[in-house]
Amino acid sequence: MSASGMDYGRESGDAGITLTPARFVWPYGGRSVYLIGSFTGWSEHWPMTPVEGSPSVFQTICSLPPGYHQYKFIVDGEWRHDEHQPFVTGNYGIVNTVLLTRELDYNPAVLSPHMTSGSSMDVDNETFQRVVRVSDSSTSHEPLPRMSEADLEVSRHRISVFLSSHMAYELLPDSGKVIALDADLPVKQAFHILYEQGISTAPLWDFSKGQFVGVLSALDFILILQELGNHGSNLTEEELQTHTISAWKEAKLYLKKQTIEHGKIFSKRLVQAGPDENLKDVTLKILQNRVATVPVTHSISDDGSYPQLLYLASLSEVLKLVCRYFRHSASSLPILKSQICSLPLGTWVPKIGESNRQPLAILRPNSSLSAALNLFVQAEVSSIPIVDDNDSLLDVYSRSDITALAKDKIYTHINLEEMTIHQALQLGQEPYSFNGATGQRCHMCLCSDSLHKVMERLAKPGVRRVVIVEAGSKRVEGIISVGDIFRFLLS
Repeated sequence: MSASGMDYGRESGDAGITLTPARFVWPYGGRSVYLIGSFTGWSEHWPMTPVEGSPSVFQTICSLPPGYHQYKFIVDGEWRHDEHQPFVTGNYGIVNTVLLTRELDYNPAVLSPHMTSGSSMDVDNETFQRVVRVSDSSTSHEPLPRMSEADLEVSRHRISVFLSSHMAYELLPDSGKVIALDADLPVKQAFHILYEQGISTAPLWDFSKGQFVGVLSALDFILILQELGNHGSNLTEEELQTHTISAWKEAKLYLKKQTIEHGKIFSKRLVQAGPDENLKDVTLKILQNRVATVPVTHSISDDGSYPQLLYLASLSEVLKLVCRYFRHSASSLPILKSQICSLPLGTWVPKIGESNRQPLAILRPNSSLSAALNLFVQAEVSSIPIVDDNDSLLDVYSRSDITALAKDKIYTHINLEEMTIHQALQLGQEPYSFNGATGQRCHMCLCSDSLHKVMERLAKPGVRRVVIVEAGSKRVEGIISVGDIFRFLLS
């Protein structure tokens, strides 16, 4: 049994159950600390390990089924309970209690046979090349110091003013290329282009209308893969040779029972922006419509026909502009000094007693590719931390990684239930650059890092999210995306 990261599915033998990660903490010292509870049958003792830099604080992360659980601690051989957490009197004396809420309507497979991390899984070790002391405030039950509402309001106002006074055309690079696809292009050819060009999104052009009418994204590829894997599907690999993007969008709408508009069907009206729109409006368009990019277009015609595609604006580009502007005047934004663990920001592994947080989606390297695709679609996440049996970070599997399956028509001869995440990640290990990004795949931070530091890291090219990990063990504690940053700053 491993020293931390206990898995109910592994211990009970029920690998098909949906699990929720939860952190148990004993912050009162001791030589040896174990966790015992209803989820261990009150017989097995699960070891807890000291937090690096705080030897009196012991913790473990357990993957448990949703529901009501009772537990106690065995400290130096003595049964103890935490008086600062909910407790009741039960068959085993005074016991602590926790209620884990039911997860979202998805069913990820949390598989557990041992798999060691290979050298193909690049991890950013920058965070751990220095000695890190975990402050008592980040691990104890004492509330973290909170920023004043006045400082928060001032920071948000100044960022809002900055975004409102800068325009979309400022995001345009000095040089570069933007790729658009003909809506009548065969789906198979379109996804091959996405892979070859190292992009995950491309606007769709309708020649008959003289307009951009939609976007083809990695999510479309995921839905097509699921449809191909559906034995009752009418879509076959051969049909992808002639099946156009337009036809796929129509079929997609039929499957979702969405509305038909103007003869050609697209899931929703294309979200786009003009070069003179301010960055706050562009940012809100991306957030409110839950899209990754917004095409920046310009037309000299009064009716807006035959527009020119200038750029694909993303939140990363906006954040880069914000960081560049405030880099030498960070003191004007008091909120930047705050530790991220003190802010309502990102998605975190719930701590004991917290039942109102959205569960963090994580998978093992030997989980099926099908489990990852289900999370992308049903849980609407864009990336999934891949962890070992101790919940330590190994890699991240993102929606954009799915385009690697277009290489050599790999998707035509794989079984989504049999291919593992580890195998899928290996497909992208060859020289392949996504949006110009090379090097590390995993970008990490600590819960004690400042918001300023996290924003600077997210502003780097190719970085879309950072995984919050525990120093030393690299146990996953949460994840923060660029979208999370702007939802917080503009709320």
